[in-house]
Amino acid sequence: MANFFGTDGIRGVFGKTLTPSLAINVGNALTMVRHNPRIIIGADTRISSDILKCAVAIGVMTGGGSVVDTGIVPTACISYLTKKFHFDFGVMISASHNPSIYNGIKVFKSNGQKMNDEEEAELESYFGNNFEASIYGSYRQKNLTKHYIDFLINSSEFDLNGVKICLDLSNGSAYHIAPLVFSKLGATVFKTGAKNNGLLINDKCGSLFIEHLVQFVKLKNADVGFAFDGDADRLIAVDASGEVFDGDKILYILAKKMKKDGSLFANTVVGTSHTNSGIMTALGRNKINLIRTDIGDKYVIDAMQKMNLSLGGEQSGHIILRDKISTGDGILTAISVMNAMRGEKSSLSNLFDAQLLPQANLDVVVKDKIKVINNDDLRQLLSNISCAISPSGRVLVRASGTENKIRIMVEHTSLAKAKKLAKEIKSLVIKI
Repeated sequence: MANFFGTDGIRGVFGKTLTPSLAINVGNALTMVRHNPRIIIGADTRISSDILKCAVAIGVMTGGGSVVDTGIVPTACISYLTKKFHFDFGVMISASHNPSIYNGIKVFKSNGQKMNDEEEAELESYFGNNFEASIYGSYRQKNLTKHYIDFLINSSEFDLNGVKICLDLSNGSAYHIAPLVFSKLGATVFKTGAKNNGLLINDKCGSLFIEHLVQFVKLKNADVGFAFDGDADRLIAVDASGEVFDGDKILYILAKKMKKDGSLFANTVVGTSHTNSGIMTALGRNKINLIRTDIGDKYVIDAMQKMNLSLGGEQSGHIILRDKISTGDGILTAISVMNAMRGEKSSLSNLFDAQLLPQANLDVVVKDKIKVINNDDLRQLLSNISCAISPSGRVLVRASGTENKIRIMVEHTSLAKAKKLAKEIKSLVIKI
């Protein structure tokens, strides 16, 4: 198992758990995995991103590799360009939905997919190796985003003339690309969280603070709203009425559309252990299978690849359209949602007919998440609760792969019961 990589790359507070020296190690390790690699690198708007980009580039160039810096772009743009232009690796500097004090490093292989656990562990095995502080490789800046923008525009099945769309861009990496794309498609676009300001990224805006977009959609009398996170690899949508559509709801809507147009491979979608059971029931009613994986988009993608499936996603808003791109892409997902709406000539809410089970979700900040998750008293409590609420509900407690948190989810036909049990688990986690 890797020590530095979590469920979505390396992540930590800049200057503490994520340092320039660690970034140099990542860059140099890539040259140990592949001789003289060609690497493309991008970043979100955080003020620490330029430092980390330079550090990764130094590590690459000391190992003889070459670096192309494509500037501020969504994570999916790096995945797309890595594959399109046959780079050996793509590197994205971003901490996704985390606050501005955090940053992260995501590594993509030549096929545009993130490294799996074994590949990340191999990369880490080269960390700390002594290498000469001489530059053998090359570095250049080149804006390749036009190719990604063209890809997004060509993914739309309809023009969006007459459609009013609100975008919450989270002051992140989609701040310039997403409005441009939807404007080029003909939509009237209203923007919020559209500043290139690394101190404001994810600050009470974006997909984690969806209530802001709800009010914005109502204020502008828009047809739909889309909220992204800091690196735009996830999407939460809002209907004209203010109803919120998380990743589960979006996955269901797209699954029905793709089955109808014949692009849903094997009539099967991939979700996670967090995917609402009501979604599984509704998919089954439409003769669509749901396969669950561990939480983390790379596990969803891995299952999709092994079974040659075209659609998967997480409740958090990571949606993977594998026949188009190898990772989660919030902008592409938003375009796909518009394709479903325009194709059915329907509002977003009218496309959703599933009955969700109530879920209580709590996060608890802890010092040692591994110690907590392996605690015998916690295991016993979870076993007791699982037995007590089955088959009317289920419980999921896990260590976050990106933060020092324990995440608690209780699903039950009674929301009051789910909240009560979640609080009981939280109290024990705090005590541990």
